[in-house]
Formats: sequence, structure tokens, C-alpha cells
Amino acid sequence: MSRVTIYTDGACKGNPGPGGWGVYMRYGDSEKDLYGGEGQTTNNRMELQAVIEALRALKRPCQVDFFLDSEYVRKGITEWLSGWKARGWRTASKQAVKNEDLWRLLDDALANSEHSITWHWVKGHSGNPGNDRADALANEGVKLFQAG
Repeated sequence: MSRVTIYTDGACKGNPGPGGWGVYMRYGDSEKDLYGGEGQTTNNRMELQAVIEALRALKRPCQVDFFLDSEYVRKGITEWLSGWKARGWRTASKQAVKNEDLWRLLDDALANSEHSITWHWVKGHSGNPGNDRADALANEGVKLFQAG
């Protein structure tokens, strides 16, 4: 399997407000940048969308190292998702899972892939080049929807 390194990030100006997602992918000497956004969204939704878009961009099964600065997304995938599903998309406190639509899309993307994924947390805005690039891409996504 090919080994791919992916950095993802989300950004939002206002929360809610115009938002963007960014993906920086690296495979050997090849690099790929992706970004997009929405006019009225939240930072957490953009963080989730970045991971979904990264998975959509993979065309064959890969060993993937995902780096993200969102503990919400990382813990959601690695710790909370199975419990939410077992409880009918409810949290441990019986509340509806926020952003359920995107969590379901992400869950489907993971379930229907043959990727071997390792999830890594990286501190945002700390000088990590891959995270900084994903952050810049997410901010490009915001610009697509900002007035002015």
C-alpha cells in the first residue's frame, strides 16, 4: 500500500459565519492542495469536512497518516463514534450528536474504504509546516465566501 501523509484544518470567521476547509496531501515527492468552504457554518463542521474531502481524494487503498489540530474530530473518530452509533446517534448524556450529518458521511467514508489510517493530533499555529499549510488553505476556503 502507498503511504500518504495528510494534514487537514478548518477555519471560520465568526462561529457561525463564513468558513473554509483545507487539505494538504503528500505522497513521496508529490503534493496536492484542496480547499473549499461554506457561507454559513462552524469551525467544527469545517474540520470534519476537511477530513471527508481528504478521504474522497484518495483513489486507491493507502496507508494514511492523518494530522489534525482538532481534538473534536480526532476524539470523535477514535473514541466517541462507536458509542454514538450504539446509542442511536446520541451522546452519553442522551443529547443529539452535533453535526450528525457530517459524522455519518465520515463514518460511511471510513467504513467503505480499505485504508489503513493512523490519526495524529498536532498543535495548531505552532510552526508545523504541514498544519500551517492546511490552515492557509482553510483560510483560502473562507475567502470564497466572505463578503467584500
